[in-house]
Amino acid sequence: MLSFFRRLSAEWRSLSELGRLGAAERELVVYAEGPGDWPHLEPVLRELAASHGQRMVYLTSDDHDPVLRGERLTPELQALLRPLYIGSGTARTLAFRGLDCRVCLLTLPDLEKYQLKRSVKPVRYVYLFHSINSSHRVYREGAFDHYDTILCVGPHHTAEIRKTEQAYGLKPKQLVDHGYGRLDALLERQRATREQYRPTETKTKRVVLAPSWGTGSIIEGSWGEPLIRALLEAGHTVDLRLHPMTVRHHPTLAGKLAASYGAGGRFRVITDMSEQDSLAHADVMISDWSGASFDFAFGLERPVLFVNTPPKVNNAHWERVGLTPLEHSIRKEIGDVLEPSDLHLAGEKIGQLTRDHARFVEALRAARERWIYHVGRSGRAGADEVVRQIEESRSPRSQSQRGAAAGATA
Repeated sequence: MLSFFRRLSAEWRSLSELGRLGAAERELVVYAEGPGDWPHLEPVLRELAASHGQRMVYLTSDDHDPVLRGERLTPELQALLRPLYIGSGTARTLAFRGLDCRVCLLTLPDLEKYQLKRSVKPVRYVYLFHSINSSHRVYREGAFDHYDTILCVGPHHTAEIRKTEQAYGLKPKQLVDHGYGRLDALLERQRATREQYRPTETKTKRVVLAPSWGTGSIIEGSWGEPLIRALLEAGHTVDLRLHPMTVRHHPTLAGKLAASYGAGGRFRVITDMSEQDSLAHADVMISDWSGASFDFAFGLERPVLFVNTPPKVNNAHWERVGLTPLEHSIRKEIGDVLEPSDLHLAGEKIGQLTRDHARFVEALRAARERWIYHVGRSGRAGADEVVRQIEESRSPRSQSQRGAAAGATA
C-alpha cells in the first residue's frame, strides 16, 4: 500500500513540475506507456539530441522505466531529456488535457478515444508507429483520427491512411515518409557484431517459434502442440518465444510445454523477451500474425513460415478501406504459408525455405526497400520532421493561433 501512495505522490509531483517548466524546456513532450515504447522512440530522440540539440520532456506511465534512472540514454540525451513519471491515473489525464507544448510525440494509438485527450491548447500531435503491420485491421477503428501528423513506416501506411480519410470523410493528416527504428537498430546490431549468422548445413534446422497472443495465436489455440511434435519428429531444434501477454493469461503453459517436450534437449521455452540468442542463431521463424515476423525477416534476413490461423481483427469495418493488410499480402515475399490442417508438412516447408539462403536474402532485401521508408535512416527522417513542426509552430501565424486558442479557453 505504501508503494501505491509513493507512486501516487510521484505522479502529482511530476504534474506540478511539468507545469513549472519554461516554454523552451517543454517545446517537445514525448509520451511512453513504458519501456516497451523506447526501442521505437529512441532513434528519433537520439537524433533530436545529437543533430538538433532539442530539449524534450519524457513522460512515462511506468515507474520502472529505465529512462527515469538515466539508463539507455546517450550523453546528449542525458543533458537534454527530462524524464517524469506521470502514471496512468488522474495526474496523467490532467497532464494531457492541459498540455502546453508545441509538439507531442507518442506511439500510442486511440488518442481522444479513451482517457487520453488532446490538449485544450493548440498542440501538434505526431504519431510514430510501433509496428510494421497495417493500420486498419489490427488497430481499432478511428485509432489515428485525432493525430495531426503520422510518421509512416512504409507506403502501405500512407495508402491506408489516405484511403481511411476518404472512406470516413476525415480531414487529411500530414503523412511523413519515416521508416522503422526497431528495424534500423537490428540492422545496425547485425553490422556491429563480429559473430555472423551461418546457415545450418544439415537438414535439421534451428527453428524459433514466435506466436502472437489471443485470437489466432498458434500456441494458445489447438495448433501449438501438434506443430511442436511435428518439428521435433522431423529432427529440428525448437525455441518457443512466448508472448508476454500469453504468459500473463496462461501462467502454467510454459512449464507444461517444457515438461512435455523438453526432455530431449531440442526444445525450450523462452519467456524473457530480452533474450536474443534464439533469434540470432535461428534458421527460420514460424509465426502466425505476430509483428515479430517482420523484425526477423527484414532485420535478420531469414525466412518466416506463417501458420494461417484466423487473423486478429480489432476493426470490424476494416474492409471499408478497400486495401489488403500488408501482413496478409507480403507473406509469400518473406517466406511461405502453412495451413493449420497441414502442420505435419512443417518440416518439409522449412527445408524448402532454407534451401537457397543467398537467393532468399537478395529477394528479401528488395522487398525491404520496397515496403520500408528510409531503411537505416528513420531516426534522422523522424527527427527532422519533429524539428520542422516545432519551428513552424514558432511562426507569427502559429503564435497568434495559440493566443486565440488560449483566449477562447480562458
